[in-house]
Amino acid sequence: MKKIEEVILFQIDLTSKVSKQYSQREFDKLKLNITVEQWVILKIISENNNLSQKELAIKSYRDPASITRTIDLLEIKQLLLREAIPNNRRTYNVILTKKGEDFINSNMKTVLEHRKLSIQGLSKKELEQLSEILAKIRANMN
Repeated sequence: MKKIEEVILFQIDLTSKVSKQYSQREFDKLKLNITVEQWVILKIISENNNLSQKELAIKSYRDPASITRTIDLLEIKQLLLREAIPNNRRTYNVILTKKGEDFINSNMKTVLEHRKLSIQGLSKKELEQLSEILAKIRANMN
């Protein structure tokens, strides 16, 4: 039997956690006052117009309760807002405010640097193979 550190799914999870911890430390150094999870939500919203909370939960692979709490926090920070959908009292679209758009734009360079660091030393072919392997694992688990 393999040790836990040799299990691929454990290695994937560990890599994800190390990546998030690194990014969070960098966000904290820059005093961005945001979590990595909040950044992901803002980025998804910036890339998709008129997402409902439910659609946002699906796109981010987060549970609806967690999305609601994150949206509440980002709304307090004035980075996004809930916009009523006509003829639908139960569902809202989540949109970036001007402050949210500016926040994404002014911090994208930092995020791109994190991404670049994470793949440092990997060839284009290795990245393509890794992407294919991860897609196969996700398909197996679906």
